[in-house]
Amino acid sequence: MQKNQQQNASKTNAQQVKKQNQKSAQNQGQKTEFASETDAQEVKRQNQQSAQRKQQASSRQQQR
Repeated sequence: MQKNQQQNASKTNAQQVKKQNQKSAQNQGQKTEFASETDAQEVKRQNQQSAQRKQQASSRQQQR
């Protein structure tokens, strides 16, 4: 069985691989759009609020 699989591996279609690579490269621009849509200031604000809530919860625990 392994011998058969090795023979199939040597039959890689170079043109097909090149097409797939081109298609992948074209899609890279689409994948990075998400990062550009992220509002860094909003994320920082949310992180700050989360830290404040965490600190308040910790203070309450210490008071008990």
